[in-house]
Amino acid sequence: MPAMNQTDARPLPLRLEDIDADWMTRALRTRAPGVTCEGIEVVDLIKGTCTKIRLRLSLDDAGRAAGIPELVILKGGFEEHSRAMSLVHDAEVRGYRDVFPVVDLPVPTCYFADFDPSDQQGIVILEDLLERDVAFCSALVPQSFEQSRRRLDALARFHAQTWQSAELEPGGRWHSFPEGEAQLRDYMNRYLEKPEEWRRFVLSPRGACTSVRFHDLGRIVSAFDKLVTISRRLPHCIVHGDTHLGNLYHNADGSPGFLDSLPGRGPGIREVCYHLVGALDTDDRRRWEGALVQHYLETLSSLGVEAPSLDAAMEQYAAFLLDGYIIFMVNESFYQPESINTAYTARFSTAMIDHATLRVIDDLDRKGGPRTASAASAL
Repeated sequence: MPAMNQTDARPLPLRLEDIDADWMTRALRTRAPGVTCEGIEVVDLIKGTCTKIRLRLSLDDAGRAAGIPELVILKGGFEEHSRAMSLVHDAEVRGYRDVFPVVDLPVPTCYFADFDPSDQQGIVILEDLLERDVAFCSALVPQSFEQSRRRLDALARFHAQTWQSAELEPGGRWHSFPEGEAQLRDYMNRYLEKPEEWRRFVLSPRGACTSVRFHDLGRIVSAFDKLVTISRRLPHCIVHGDTHLGNLYHNADGSPGFLDSLPGRGPGIREVCYHLVGALDTDDRRRWEGALVQHYLETLSSLGVEAPSLDAAMEQYAAFLLDGYIIFMVNESFYQPESINTAYTARFSTAMIDHATLRVIDDLDRKGGPRTASAASAL
């Protein structure tokens, strides 16, 4: 069916009590004109970076004929921190509204997606995946080799569709999407420019489980700034943007699915690194990461992409480990439980030691681009 104007559903609800049948009708009609929602029941509510609300909808015949299910998930910013996280809400909306209808990636069916900059609110309405009997991933349950291989296969196919596309350039469809590395650097200023904030996390359980070599704020900030420049020298594509296990699931047939995207422009290996190190037990990661990255590169090549060599890709992989370390080192416990932040930070810290991350970043920065040789093994 032809879509109506997204703004027909504005203003977007800012309070849970503002989500009523009238607003739901206007929202659903942006995708399926003529639908009427006759009633809403809140079945479940989960708070986090975004609030997730499971709703039972009473739909008219037109709604059922349009294929809108009885149970849906509504995600939006309904917490005290939500306005400060408006970039996250905007990014997720852009994923479901602008990216996934055009660039194929296995994601839930979306029935509404809009961001209102005046209220800094973003809302998406998705199918309830529990109705499809999917298995949600968890940071506390590392993935197997085959699960990781299938995930990287899907990511390679996703990345290949926009790899070095002219649409990433000024005037192109994807140019307005943020450069992921630079955006992350800007966002992290709230923590990295305040030594007392950084110290708060160093003294937390996650800080205690990481190498003291990575507690020096000045050293971390310097490396982060260099990584922004390094990222700009590499081929870019549209990336999912947040492929840690909490945003992933498996369908009943074992095929991978993706949630909670933060789409932007960036190097594909940055996303591969972020996913693998968070998804694998440390011992498994050491044994499997080379083969898994090689599979990703081979899949890219099979799709016509001029992929880097394995040595070059692993050097880039080593450098981008810094992102995952910083993200989870300072991730507030009201976004993710401390156990998950600690598990991820420990995995990235250990991988940074294994891959000499800070030295690799210094070398890449000094040489003005990625090397072709493998990274040294010492810091």
